[in-house]
Amino acid sequence: MKLINKLFSKQKTASIEFCQRNLDEFLKEESFAAFNQFLSQKNINYKEYECQSRCKECRQSPYAMVDGKMIAAENSDELLIKLKEEVKK
Repeated sequence: MKLINKLFSKQKTASIEFCQRNLDEFLKEESFAAFNQFLSQKNINYKEYECQSRCKECRQSPYAMVDGKMIAAENSDELLIKLKEEVKK
């Protein structure tokens, strides 16, 4: 029965919001493919905003909002790892 539940269970959809200016500042070109692969998953809805009015955080480090919760990291690779962990919860 557990196997059936795993096969047919619905994954929770995560809503991820990015600040376009923050992405322009911190997202490395080498990370584009990994981010694109992650964001193209069926259980992820994402949107880029020109500005999210979080200027202090935006200048300091890459971040994203996941279901209303702010996730920040030292660099874009670490942000991707944290986003993946947050979506699994």
